[in-house]
Amino acid sequence: MSSPLIDIKEIGRKYVIGAETIHALKSVTLQINKGEFVALMGPSGSGKSTLMNILGCLDTPTRGEYVLNGIKVSDMTDDELAEVRNKEIGFVFQTFNLLPRSTSLDNVALPLIYAGLSKTERIEKAQKALESVNLGNRVDHKPNELSGGQRQRVAIARALINDPSIILADEPTGNLDTKTSVEIMGLLEEIHSKGNTIVLVTHEEDIAQHAHRIVRMRDGLIEDDYPNPEIKNVSPRLAALKEKGSDFEGI
Repeated sequence: MSSPLIDIKEIGRKYVIGAETIHALKSVTLQINKGEFVALMGPSGSGKSTLMNILGCLDTPTRGEYVLNGIKVSDMTDDELAEVRNKEIGFVFQTFNLLPRSTSLDNVALPLIYAGLSKTERIEKAQKALESVNLGNRVDHKPNELSGGQRQRVAIARALINDPSIILADEPTGNLDTKTSVEIMGLLEEIHSKGNTIVLVTHEEDIAQHAHRIVRMRDGLIEDDYPNPEIKNVSPRLAALKEKGSDFEGI
């Protein structure tokens, strides 16, 4: 049997603030296999953001072991972590995190600069990635010329550009209206159906229902971990909308 893509054993993370020690994560053990779509849920202060930062190699645990795609990342240096982040992880954030003065194409191509690809290769790959999220006609637009949904799709194209092992989506619909949220979740479903592994961090129940497995956290521990019995699926509806030539482009 193949090893899990994400293998976390007894991870703990504490922060010392003055005289106070805060145990953001107490002892978390979690395995995620290749191709899974997992929602990580929990109230504010549950530890889900800390766990997401550790999963994304943005932070290191105080104790325990983290193996990502066969690489032991729990005791790496900052430079080594940066390399793993760029190669193994695609990030999608609530606030999009796009460079305001750069075009969609340049925003999407950015991780390829660090990967050492030539300018021609970068443009070609970024163009394809934007086409894959239905933004082939918005390559020269800057973020302020795009709607919120379009900005998030640029961010998703950027997350996919390096063919990462895992897509980490942190509240990806948090700044979007309901209709646009449905479109973005449909796009994530489509990406998952092509074999990508997605970890979705959300506090919204209806967004979590798109995932195939739900992990609930409370007080720095995993409280529950179960397969989602009623997966919400919007992809067929999206396909129908596209066929009818709906206003999907404007979203």
